[in-house]
Amino acid sequence: MSEKNSITIKILGRDYQIACGPDEEDALRQAATYLNKQMEKVKKQGSTLGFEKIAVMTALNISYELLQSSQQADNSESGSQEFLNQLEKKIESALQTSRQFEI
Repeated sequence: MSEKNSITIKILGRDYQIACGPDEEDALRQAATYLNKQMEKVKKQGSTLGFEKIAVMTALNISYELLQSSQQADNSESGSQEFLNQLEKKIESALQTSRQFEI
């Protein structure tokens, strides 16, 4: 069984104890820092918002960013595949031409 560490992260001035594996601690701290910064941005935009609403708005913003990144990655992968297909056709054509010269 893997050993768990308990770390404290701070989100909008509130402390949270989180259990995580030793190899996950740095990533969790980075995620908490990012979340806190995003929540601070939302809080500054609407200073009268409650904690729960700030959390929901931030979650929506981060979800939107994630979906946009995912779509960009899919588009990039699709473009790369198209490029590889075209390159493969050019290579096949060059090989075909080379074989004709050999005959």
